[in-house]
Amino acid sequence: MNIFGAVASVILFGAALYVLYRVAGEVKPDDVIAAFHKAGREQIGLAVVFTLLSYLFLTGYDALAMRQLAIKAHVARVAFASFTSYAISFTLGFPWLTAGAVRYWIYSATGISSSKVASLTLIAGMTFILGMAAVFGIGLIWQAEAISYINQATASVNQLIGMAVLSGILVYLVWAAAKKRHMRIKTFMIELPTLNVSLGQLALGAADVCAAAAVLYVLLPEGHGIAFETFAAVYAFACILGVVSNAPGGLGVFEATILLALHNLPREGVISALLLFRLCYYLGPFLMAVIALALYEIVIRFLKFRARVNGPEIDE
Repeated sequence: MNIFGAVASVILFGAALYVLYRVAGEVKPDDVIAAFHKAGREQIGLAVVFTLLSYLFLTGYDALAMRQLAIKAHVARVAFASFTSYAISFTLGFPWLTAGAVRYWIYSATGISSSKVASLTLIAGMTFILGMAAVFGIGLIWQAEAISYINQATASVNQLIGMAVLSGILVYLVWAAAKKRHMRIKTFMIELPTLNVSLGQLALGAADVCAAAAVLYVLLPEGHGIAFETFAAVYAFACILGVVSNAPGGLGVFEATILLALHNLPREGVISALLLFRLCYYLGPFLMAVIALALYEIVIRFLKFRARVNGPEIDE
């Protein structure tokens, strides 16, 4: 790892510890205990399962991007880089910067260039956007009437918005299929995904968004009567607003959108569900990622130190 990578890793790790300290300070133990009491073991168990499923799909984001960029890396390294980059960026915010920094920290050790890492981060981000847009658009069309009770718009308006979103996706797919496309970011020339990869991104991104939405959905108060298709569209919209805000994990913006959309449900129950969702989908993986990255850096430093002490091995 060069000087830039070392400095970036120190800054990133310091920022992660600071955010963890701030977030932990804002979470009251009594609120957490109350939230766990409101939710049953089955609800929490399902939330954990869907969290694992979502992060598994997120690993596919990197795998698809590597296929497009013809990058080869061990599956364990890809899974590690994917999990830690998303767990960190979801909490720190500014995903293009933070996720890219984590990936560079891990992939640079294998000789993957900074331009390749930047390209990988961009393509993975496109997977997220395509999936989010697809779930949002389909939900608005399929559950237009149900969503009208949430956003106070007419069913026809919801359907028009949904068709506009899906039309935008279709235009992009046709554009990607026409010929090889490139994007220049400063000195980097990035080859955009082909049609086959774009279709894979669309399916994988939608599956991930649905799995993430299911985490919060199963934690909602029992008897809410909201169809999952309706909730998935609401969740996607809340995530979009959170991403646009650049707040860490969409904190505040995401919750406000969900609370406003689910105003007919008991407020305390929704707040408890949101708190458990934050713990399960964001704070838990974030803490695991910080520990994993710290251990990774310790192991790397130890191996380098041992290599310097022992010197090159000579076969007899």
